[in-house]
Amino acid sequence: MNTPEWLKPGIYGTLIGAAFVGIVGFSWGGWVTDDTSNDRAMAMSHDKVVASMVPVCLDMARSDPSRADKLEAIRAASTFQRRDTLITAGWATMPGTDAPNQDIAQACLAALDVDGSSVRPESVVDEG
Repeated sequence: MNTPEWLKPGIYGTLIGAAFVGIVGFSWGGWVTDDTSNDRAMAMSHDKVVASMVPVCLDMARSDPSRADKLEAIRAASTFQRRDTLITAGWATMPGTDAPNQDIAQACLAALDVDGSSVRPESVVDEG
């Protein structure tokens, strides 16, 4: 098939324009693939679940009869071992589960005033 001579620049322009739009869209336009959007959604939902469980952890810490002893053990632990000590205290094991959650423990530890003696309620912020 013979194409008219005037059609070739239009076809080349369309192809170059489509490539340019694709490159700009994925580079600066915020376009993502299905896998990337799924990964981002999973990470966001995980973060929201962890944030929603921090008040449960803090309530478990407040209502624990041996709270003072466990807080003292957390304070005595090194910075790197405090999360494990909080897990050992049982405050990172959510009701209805058998195992503690390390992410919840880390978030709960951040919300606890470990160097003081009380829970900082202002540190628990609803990000929703």
